[in-house]
Amino acid sequence: MKVLIVEDERSMALEMEAFLMKSYLCDLAFTAKQGMRLMEDNQYDFILLDLGLPDKDGMLVLEEAKKNCPQASYIILTARGDLEDRIKGLDLGADDYLAKPFSLLELQSRMHAIARRKSGLKDSQVDLGDFNVDLHRRAISFNGEDIDLSRKEFDLLSYLLLHKNRPLTRMQLSEHIWGNLSSDDYDSNYIDVHIKNIRKKLTVFAPADWLQTIRGIGYKIKL
Repeated sequence: MKVLIVEDERSMALEMEAFLMKSYLCDLAFTAKQGMRLMEDNQYDFILLDLGLPDKDGMLVLEEAKKNCPQASYIILTARGDLEDRIKGLDLGADDYLAKPFSLLELQSRMHAIARRKSGLKDSQVDLGDFNVDLHRRAISFNGEDIDLSRKEFDLLSYLLLHKNRPLTRMQLSEHIWGNLSSDDYDSNYIDVHIKNIRKKLTVFAPADWLQTIRGIGYKIKL
């Protein structure tokens, strides 16, 4: 999944990027202008937005961003502790609010909770046939034994799971696993190879009929 961090405190922004890039593709913006430009050119799953930006109030950025990227989940990051600011941000469409200083583990936990809520998943562990997926631990297991998926393979599987029962095109999957791809760089074989590898690793243990190929479109997980 893709994350945009809009934060003018460079050390904090870089720290967040280093932490989150273990699980997400991250872009950085240090001003509102940079952030809005990136939102025009990319689709994001999460936008982490500081309110105290040097060139524009974060509340105004949030209001504009919701129009340009309505599909993204927004978490406000701010040193402002006023209840009025929190209410205003949530009313404008933010999904959550974190007051500085905050724990990066708490940030990650809230992102996971938002993703589960929007996908309709009740918790971080999901049964797929005879397999169990732990989104928090980033692992899939069979009878308690972890199966060795690569980072990209698990990213692909978890992204399909968060959009369960919905067919995703190869292009959609590629953009969210490898970042923004130009038409010249795009090769649907990237996704097909990873899906083949996932199936090969899983079917050693049990059938994975829930991972379906949608002819002419792409793939989906059926629950």
